[in-house]
Amino acid sequence: MAGLNQTDARASVRAPSAAALRGLDALNFFLADVRDGLGPYLAIYLLAVRGPEQGWNEATIGLVITLSGIAGLVAQTPAGALIDRTSHKRMVVIAAALAVTASCLILPFITNFTLVAATQSVAGIAGAIFPPALAAITLGVVGPKMFSKRIGRNEGFNHAGNAVSAALAGSTAYFFGPIVVFWLMAILAALSIGAMLMIPAEAIDDDLARGLDHDAEAASSEAPSGLTALLQNRTLMVFAGLCALFHLANAAMLPSVGQLLTKLSGKDHATSLIAVCIVAAQCVMVPVAVFVGARADAIGRKPIFLAAFGILAIRGVLYTLSDNPFWLVGVQLLDGIGAGIYGALFPVVVADLTRGTGRFNVAQGAVATAQGIGASFSATLAGVIIVGAGFSVAFLSLAVIAAVGFAGYLLLMPETRGSTAPDARTGGPGPMPQPAAA
Repeated sequence: MAGLNQTDARASVRAPSAAALRGLDALNFFLADVRDGLGPYLAIYLLAVRGPEQGWNEATIGLVITLSGIAGLVAQTPAGALIDRTSHKRMVVIAAALAVTASCLILPFITNFTLVAATQSVAGIAGAIFPPALAAITLGVVGPKMFSKRIGRNEGFNHAGNAVSAALAGSTAYFFGPIVVFWLMAILAALSIGAMLMIPAEAIDDDLARGLDHDAEAASSEAPSGLTALLQNRTLMVFAGLCALFHLANAAMLPSVGQLLTKLSGKDHATSLIAVCIVAAQCVMVPVAVFVGARADAIGRKPIFLAAFGILAIRGVLYTLSDNPFWLVGVQLLDGIGAGIYGALFPVVVADLTRGTGRFNVAQGAVATAQGIGASFSATLAGVIIVGAGFSVAFLSLAVIAAVGFAGYLLLMPETRGSTAPDARTGGPGPMPQPAAA
């Protein structure tokens, strides 16, 4: 406990500067679009601009996206380990932003499948750096006591950035075509680098940033990232499995709705309706993420996470009640609640379960790998069910998976609020600190 008290004391004495906090706001806002690369715009560009005459169809585009996703998935845990070990976190973020941007800006000048796949795989690998880096920098700037609230604010700015960039891309692409996405990417990358430099290097406590509660001398002699110790934390492994279930249920819902809207309304109207879905859901995520960050310490992590699973299950059921496009778009707004909760609580629970170990970021990477596996299988599972049994059965199947996740979180996960370093005997969170006597 002595190390923990030293860490909390250091965090409280070293109050974050206003410049560092403004930098965090700006970084999360401008990096929101950069961290995902071209995302859904990649398929639109390759199909609309290159097309079958240059050898690009749905199958080859899908293969590029899959390869990029696999590269990012494999990079998750090493990216977390890198962030744990490096004291140059700002430069790592800047390098990743430049790598993503370069891999996208080069796309109009190459046509070869191998080169396109390679550049987008680079973007996937670089993109894996951003989530652990942003969480680590935040923890290093504000300390553990303010972390939950600050992560909620981060997610709010992230979703606001996504909404604004999607609106800009959609409106400007109408006049200038799909190429406008590349201009937007370059501008946002430059702004995100400027935002990163707004956070002074000395404002980031590297020991706090990796969840270490030892003093400086001990920290210098301890290797921060050990997967063996990570795998011994059984509660963290349960959480990783539940995150995989959440994304197995969630990832395919929006693409499936898009396919259903295309069938009902035609591809032109479907594109507009999906754009409305994305922007509206992101707008819902902003207040949800801020609320979760502000109230997670008071309410607790478990009831809020249970709400995310419950809303996800309800959303899957509601999709089956009507084929009206406006109903489907309205139900999609619930994604803003579930995803807003998940994004705000995910790093907070990982921080709870690894506090004092110095393995916060590698743990983030490991859990992100698990959720990525769930997301990867989600689309395939939904697609097979849609072909064999229809959209309603697919949505109900995804809802059942979310319900299983709800039950799993209810029965298997403890409340992690206020936990200390993992218990050596159980691999779960350590004891809650007792309130001081009056």
